[in-house]
Parts: sequence; C-alpha cells; structure tokens
Amino acid sequence: MAKWIQSFEEYAQKLLEKAKITGATVGLAENGEMSYFQGFGLTDNTDDAQPVTADTVFGIGSVTKMFTCVAIMQLQEAGKLSVHDPVIKYIPELRTPNEAFTREITIHHLMTHTAGFPAFDTLMGAMKRSMENDPESGSFSSGLEFDLEKMEAIDTKDQFVTYISGLDYELLGPPGTQFSYSNDSYALLGVIIERVSEILYEQFVKENILDPAGMTRSAFLLEDLPQDTQVATLFTRKSAADGGEVYRSPAWWDAPSMRAGGKLKSTIHDLLRFTEIFRTGGLVGEKRILSEESVSQMTLSHTPMNPHQGYGYGFMIASDCHGGTLIEHGGAVKGVSAQLFFIPERNLTGAVLMNVDGGPAADIMHGILNETNGKPANTAPFVYPDYEVSTELLTSLVGAYRSAEGAKVTVEIQENGLVVKIMGTSIPLRPVGEDSFVFKRGENDSFIRFVRDETGVSIRLFIGGRQLLKSSVVKEQTTV
Repeated sequence: MAKWIQSFEEYAQKLLEKAKITGATVGLAENGEMSYFQGFGLTDNTDDAQPVTADTVFGIGSVTKMFTCVAIMQLQEAGKLSVHDPVIKYIPELRTPNEAFTREITIHHLMTHTAGFPAFDTLMGAMKRSMENDPESGSFSSGLEFDLEKMEAIDTKDQFVTYISGLDYELLGPPGTQFSYSNDSYALLGVIIERVSEILYEQFVKENILDPAGMTRSAFLLEDLPQDTQVATLFTRKSAADGGEVYRSPAWWDAPSMRAGGKLKSTIHDLLRFTEIFRTGGLVGEKRILSEESVSQMTLSHTPMNPHQGYGYGFMIASDCHGGTLIEHGGAVKGVSAQLFFIPERNLTGAVLMNVDGGPAADIMHGILNETNGKPANTAPFVYPDYEVSTELLTSLVGAYRSAEGAKVTVEIQENGLVVKIMGTSIPLRPVGEDSFVFKRGENDSFIRFVRDETGVSIRLFIGGRQLLKSSVVKEQTTV
C-alpha cells in the first residue's frame, strides 16, 4: 500500500464524519488505469444497505456542465455551429433588457458564464414539479430563500426561454466582461444543442458521449440505468453548514427544462472513463469523442474567476496547483456533493461522489492531490497574503446582498473587521486585496470580491462564483 493512503483516508474519514456523510466514493486513475479507489460508508441507513462501490450511482450536479460543453464542441466539429455564433442565431426569440447586448451574446459567453446574466429564480421553477412530489422538500435548507407555492413552474425548454425573456432586470455588463456562474446560461446551451441536432439534449449526450465512452451506468433518469444498478439513496440536511442534521430524503429533484446544467447521474468508474477525453486529447480507449483542438479549447482559461483560477468551457482551471494545472468542477444539489478533476501534467484524473449535500468533496479532492504529491492533506491549495484596508473602506462595503436565485448574505463590521453572515452564521473576512477577501469554508479559504460602480460605491458581491446585488441598488426581478 502506498505510504500516502493511510494518512489520506484518516483525513477523509475525519471530514466525512464531521459532515455526517452517509456514503462517499473516491477514485483516482493514472495513465488511464484506476490506481486508487475507496468507498466510505453505505448506500443507505437501512438494514439492507450495502457498501458503496466504484459502480454505485450518485448524482453529479453541475459536473454535468462538462458534458454539455463536450456536446457543443462536437456540434462545432460537425460544422453545425461555432462557439462564437450569436445565441440569437439559434434562439431568435431570446430577449434581455438590453437589445444591443442580446445581439452580442455568443455561445462562448454562455459556456464561460460571461453573458452578463445575474442569477435568476429559474432553477426552483424548473424543479417545482418534483419538489411538490417530495414530502421532505419543506425541510430542505440550501441557504436559498424561495417560496415554492409562488414559483411559476418551468416545465419545458421553450417555457424556459419565454420565462427569462420576460424578466425585467439589469445585465451585469457587456457580454464577456463579467463572470457570474449561471445555470441559466447552460440551460440555453441545452436548447441550442436540441435545435441544432434536432434530437433531445439527453439523447444527444447518450449517443455521442455516454455510449461511445462506455459509460453504461450514467443517465439523467434512474429508469434508464441497467436493472441491477446500485443507486445511493439521497440524504440532505436541515442546515447547509457542516454538522447540520442529516436525514434520509430519497426523492430526486429533476429539472427537465434545465438538465443541461446539472442533472446527470454517474459512478466513479464511468467518470474516470469520461476524464480520459481530456487526458488523451479526445480519446476514450480507441473511440474518439473530441478532437485535440476541441480539448485544448475546453481546457483553456478563457476568463478569470479569482487570483488563482479561471474558467474554461465547463471547467475551473488553476495553472499552478498540486504539481500541474488543476482542471476541475464541482456539483451540489439536494443529496449531491461531487467533484471531478484532472492534472494533465501528472496524467492523473479523479472523482469524488457523496449522497449528502453540503459535503466536503472539494476538500477531499485537494487532500488526495496533496497526499499524492508528497504534501500533508490539509496543505492549502491557494495562498492569499494579508492586505491592510482602512476602516473607511470596510464601512463602504457593509450591506445586504442577494440574488433572485434565493441567495442572501449580509456584510457587517464586528470588532473592527468585516464578517459575512450566511444563514445566520457570522464568518470573519480576511482582506487580501483592495476589495478582495477570503473566509474559511471547510478546510480551505473561499474568495469573495466586492464590485463597485464608477463612483466607487459597492453595488455587488462576488461570492460562490455568483455576483449578488446589493439591496440598495437591486432592481427587483419581475416578469413583464
């Protein structure tokens, strides 16, 4: 047994117990061969629960975005679209409050979350039907504030386009200038894939990615999996913070109109097959899924996210991390914590899957990459030096920030420093730049940044990859 395995597994077990994770799987492959796998816990908390394996199916949440981008690149290779085409070429009925910007938004902007969209309330509307059929939905606490009864159901992709085209809001800026993580952008990519290919998005992904890659236990719907497939039961928590009460909640939430943003289900074995596309320059075994050029475009950092990471096509990219370029993406929704990653220079790929939301998937990813690189598991992947800021500057940042998606955070001054209040918990902010701060989330630092207008007034807060609007300047999102 490799020396690092025991120390990593002790570290992982500690994090999983703290977060009360029912079942988790961790897998690594080197040069395309699985070199490490460990299952932690069980598929369920019932008497007949089984140990989790490399073939146990979990939700993967927003890791699905990688598959959506592969599909777009395949269509580009087939000459059916270009990532630099305007979106309205394929969705001519799309409207935003700024007609000039609408014409400028390209497929590339959707793939890189730079179309200028703030976060909308669409995902809850898209999941409304399945949430209404879930007896536990009222107990779920994601940290998002929403009223399910008042939410308009968004059942089809055409309804989705109509809904966002009728919203009254302010774009964050000209296309290509502002990064803000957008499930809506990826839902629009799903619309484009269907209109260009003339088949359902799910069918396109199955026929062009899952089947040729040999991903036999991956699907958007459980009924499409082989009959003998072991599926991990979902668990959720009443508080999104680590240590919140975890309870069994087996109903899956679906969003048929927005599946392109995060509704695929998969296994460690299957995901390691998928990552071969990016390790080999487009091949899984002898099957070519993408060209080398398409892989290069997908894994190029197209827009900065923070001082250490940029965003490619469906990936977060850190150029100097864990002995190479760390290319990764996480996934999180009810009952799902996931992480998929690879480091081309090390010929290393991996995945982490859990059947509880709010799990330490990213921390475990960094832990195993540290250990396999000769460092302690808890070594910080990114270092943010301290930065001195004036009390006057701190005072200018105080306020409530929120998004139509339901996120709400408050920034206050306590004991001469800033704190961010999330779900009633106050977390100290450490300044690392003029308008940049970090706070401890799990084992590592999370980056946040305040955005000012031309007069120097703070108008938005970049946190969790999204730009939240300050309440004093927010324009209520309404349908017109």
